[in-house]
Amino acid sequence: MKKFIILSISLLSFIHSETIGRVMKSNGTVLLKPMGGSTYSVSARPGQAISNGDAIRVGESSFAVVIFLDDKSVVKIKENTDFQFVETSNTRSLIIDQGTTLHNVNKDNRKKTYRVETPVSVASVKGTEFSAFHDAAAGIDKFVGKSGNFDVFNTISGTTVNVGAGQKAVSNALGQLIPAPAEPGDYPDDPDGDSPDNDEQGNDSNDDSSDLDSQEQQPREQRPQQNQSQRQPQPSRNQNQSAQPNPEPVQTEQINDTSLDQNAGSESAKPQPKKPFNMGLGVGSATIDGNIYNQVALRPEISLGKLGLGLDLVVYIDSQGNIRKSEWDEPSDFIDKILFVRWGTKSDPFWLKWGALNNVTLGYGGLIGGYSNMMEFPTVRKVGINTGFSFGNFGTELFMSNMKDFSRGGTLFGLRGTYTLSEAIPLKFGINFVTDMNQFSGLKDLDGDSYPDMFDDYPEDKDYWNDTDGDGIPDKDGGSKAPSGGWDIDGDGDNILDTQDSDLTLKPTPFSIKDNSASAQGFSLDVGYPLLNSKLLKLETYMEYNRLIFPAVQGDSFYSRKEMTGTGFTPFGARASLFNFLNVSFEYRTKDEFFVPQFFDGSYDLSRVVAEFTDSGSIIRTKEQIIFADSSANVNTSGMYGSASASLFGLASFNASYANMKADNGIEFNSFSANFVINAENIPKLSVAEAYYQRNNDANPFDFDNPSINTVFGYKIGYEVSKGVSMIWDFRQFYRDTGSGLEPVKQTSIETAFNF
Repeated sequence: MKKFIILSISLLSFIHSETIGRVMKSNGTVLLKPMGGSTYSVSARPGQAISNGDAIRVGESSFAVVIFLDDKSVVKIKENTDFQFVETSNTRSLIIDQGTTLHNVNKDNRKKTYRVETPVSVASVKGTEFSAFHDAAAGIDKFVGKSGNFDVFNTISGTTVNVGAGQKAVSNALGQLIPAPAEPGDYPDDPDGDSPDNDEQGNDSNDDSSDLDSQEQQPREQRPQQNQSQRQPQPSRNQNQSAQPNPEPVQTEQINDTSLDQNAGSESAKPQPKKPFNMGLGVGSATIDGNIYNQVALRPEISLGKLGLGLDLVVYIDSQGNIRKSEWDEPSDFIDKILFVRWGTKSDPFWLKWGALNNVTLGYGGLIGGYSNMMEFPTVRKVGINTGFSFGNFGTELFMSNMKDFSRGGTLFGLRGTYTLSEAIPLKFGINFVTDMNQFSGLKDLDGDSYPDMFDDYPEDKDYWNDTDGDGIPDKDGGSKAPSGGWDIDGDGDNILDTQDSDLTLKPTPFSIKDNSASAQGFSLDVGYPLLNSKLLKLETYMEYNRLIFPAVQGDSFYSRKEMTGTGFTPFGARASLFNFLNVSFEYRTKDEFFVPQFFDGSYDLSRVVAEFTDSGSIIRTKEQIIFADSSANVNTSGMYGSASASLFGLASFNASYANMKADNGIEFNSFSANFVINAENIPKLSVAEAYYQRNNDANPFDFDNPSINTVFGYKIGYEVSKGVSMIWDFRQFYRDTGSGLEPVKQTSIETAFNF
């Protein structure tokens, strides 16, 4: 695999043969394998040049010290360790196959990102002292911080934790990434003989290579005893158990098969550490309530350990140069300015995300998969919550799409609970419950009076809603308080005063979200078991049972629905990871009656409820009614689902999924989603490059000339104009049903991003 990596990078001119470091000190068996070589044939003595692409092997009871020439960073290599030096124009990577290393990364004069990579994890470093240990046989990594801080990224699950001084992170091939306080003895003994508590060792190493060569040799006599106590490449069963005290915190089943979350995709290709402060300046246009506004947004993001905060301080300016004051005139508006608040990650015993949510998946995704509450942003701003905690073998997760809707009696809500039998028998049982409390809350209601804008004659005034004759004066029964000048005295416009009109005809009270509701409910049961867990192949199999329920709604002129129910069953599903490079999944699915796999998907907010205008008036239809408009659609179907994701030698990553469900009558339901991310670190001046497409539960998701309401696509391109400053083009398009056809909604923004 390393040969493929080196070959690929060489073809792209990312590998150069220049000397990048030198061996400062060596003892025992220390060998080099030059780039392109097949054997460790060069004895590494003090002064030996290290070139880009070289590999080093430190044998039994041996050690070596290497200094990088540009920034004087030092890596100390303990016994039984193999790794390779790989550099690009802006990254320095140490790819560890096995063993233990100690790093003193100098943040001064450093122009490249410093990374330690294993088949399981990536540690991204700014300037710090830390140790890295990789056990190839067990698939376990342990990173321990001595000073400063750094990020550790698990390549299996896509989770990231920050490690500071006196802390550690244990990462494994199951996708778990567990932070914890460092214990005495976690930081390895210095192979050069210095105490790990001696802060001066790193500084001494950075000054001059001759300093190390002139040190006394007494540590060599002590070294065999020290190495014997520190030989971790073959951990005992007790060591493995301590590294994985609880398999529950990470939801290993949450592979992003149907993800729209671009960030998740980019992480696999570009696991960069979170910067403590990031400032984005957005300049572009936005369509709100059918009007086009110029948008100026300041979007600072603050990251302090487990705490993260993102703000969206936006101002909308119309074509006349007027500022849209409705974004700032109420106390609740200031809540909308908080884009997100987070605490920790899913690997922590407790974690929370509040505000903007992307890629919410419960269990194996049979009910809710890849959901995002950002599909209508910034036109519609939602405040969601996704949180969970674990205790022993139990775990739980809670999800709410929009707490604003909850105050109106409606929101998308989900709850998951899991139980794992034991570490010896890691059979995991899960139960999920999902409900849309009132699908009607998806109808736009700008003034919040419970009367949707399509029925409200005064959509921007919560005190009024009916004006039968359209003269601008509300009907007497069309508001909560008398307007200035009094109620309309000729409400129906027939030139007869209401008090004298014996045949007064006013519009009925409009449709109200408060007085009407239509819910969608689902629950599921699942069980999963990891069959294989090796460096070559990881394999998990699972089963899942799902049920959807759409309760009956009494008919009126606007909406009616009979009770609809359906069941989905996955008797067999499997997920595999090959060489920690390619991830694939496969499911055989069956469904009966009114069941739709991943009913609550990434585009659910767009198709949750729509209004249609007919010759006889307006009607409302919910998502399931649109899907099952043809009564023959509620037939038993079965089919296949598959997904694949891969990181292409650190150059790019992609993931895609496809589902095909067929009935005996030939009706098909197809779903397709994909996203592609280029690792911008390897391309000068490119700061971000990604594209995505999703179209679920559709007749033909590849009919690009005829999109549907389930279609969402977009891209993001960033160009680095100077160090720490990037111009980012962000485009997204989806479709809204206007009743007379589909209306494309295009959102384009140009941002200047400042990274500090």
